[in-house]
Amino acid sequence: MKRIHLFEFEDLSWFPSILRDCMTRMLNVIHRLLKTEDTLAELMAKQLKEKPQTQIIDLCSGGGGAMPGVFLQLKEKHGFTDLRMTMTDLYPNLKAAAAINAQGDDIQYRTLPVDATSVDTDLEGLRTMVCSFHHMPVPVARNILKSAFDDRQDILIFEISDNSAPFFLWWTAFPINIITSLFISLAARPYSLQQFVFTYLIPVLPICFAWDGAVSNARTYTVKDLDELLEGLQADDYVWEKGVVKGRGKMLYLRGVAK
Repeated sequence: MKRIHLFEFEDLSWFPSILRDCMTRMLNVIHRLLKTEDTLAELMAKQLKEKPQTQIIDLCSGGGGAMPGVFLQLKEKHGFTDLRMTMTDLYPNLKAAAAINAQGDDIQYRTLPVDATSVDTDLEGLRTMVCSFHHMPVPVARNILKSAFDDRQDILIFEISDNSAPFFLWWTAFPINIITSLFISLAARPYSLQQFVFTYLIPVLPICFAWDGAVSNARTYTVKDLDELLEGLQADDYVWEKGVVKGRGKMLYLRGVAK
């Protein structure tokens, strides 16, 4: 595989929550700049029209990311008015869950752990993973796909990078990301004193954000890598489709559909 599995700061259990929250807000700025919500909503709308579903099961939801906005677009722009969404994580973000659960009954964040490799039987519907699949080492990634295949549940995986750059150049994104982070941090909302201090006075955030951004790209499974993960997961009643969506950047997707 071209993909390499280096560490990301946000994956480390000891990484301070204050810095993690700041980086999450910065990542949300990236999503806005790339119009991730629009691209993903169009992709999901296509899948939901081909195979109608009334429930979305978002896996590895973390702090929520782009999915609440995508869900709103699906209901208001694309007309899926009966749609509901359950957000899940192996280590649920309780702060994000409280905020999301206060919004209404059509979108809920489950506060009990949900393993993406063995999804609870009561959670049926279109499984989604947004910008989280690259965090998974090969055995785990394979088991996530196998779980959807074995359960005959539809799945849509989406990444905002396609890892198309030559392997030896992955590290060049690090210095570029440091400079970019100085501007992105100003646009993070809600803005906080910690955001300012750890960006400009004690510049920990630019280093961590730049490293995670560069490594995320190197960790992203390429289309060819996905072919390896999908070996043996083929059947007449289950179809896989993968590709790259071109917008404000190249975004990779993989979807599995049970017939």
